[in-house]
Amino acid sequence: MERTTRQRSAIRAAMEAAARPLSPQEILDAVRTSVPETGIATVYRNIKLLLADGTIQPVTLPGENPRYEMAQLAHHHHHHFHCVPCDRVFDVEGCPGTMEHLAPAGFVIDHHELTLYGVCADCAAARKDKTARKRGAH
Repeated sequence: MERTTRQRSAIRAAMEAAARPLSPQEILDAVRTSVPETGIATVYRNIKLLLADGTIQPVTLPGENPRYEMAQLAHHHHHHFHCVPCDRVFDVEGCPGTMEHLAPAGFVIDHHELTLYGVCADCAAARKDKTARKRGAH
């Protein structure tokens, strides 16, 4: 049994507080606010341990490195939104339902994953502010 360390506790706390899938770098950035001496190797080592004990689950988007979320979030069916400008990933509650009508005739769908891509609320507000400042400068 692994002992609980300050870093592991901080990693768990950061992931719980975020309530969304985090990349290892996002985890590191969040953890350094409370445990500044934490390094990326420590984050990866703890991700491996937390995956092994089932505390966290990977979130893999096409063409992306895995992100991680708390297992209690991952155990219910949900989808993800990937903000292209800031590269953050958010959970999307709800599901469009069965996808059987999209499969070729005679095919049976076992499960599906849906990822939405676009601009999060923070990035959309920043774009709007930037556009407004440009208009005001003329």
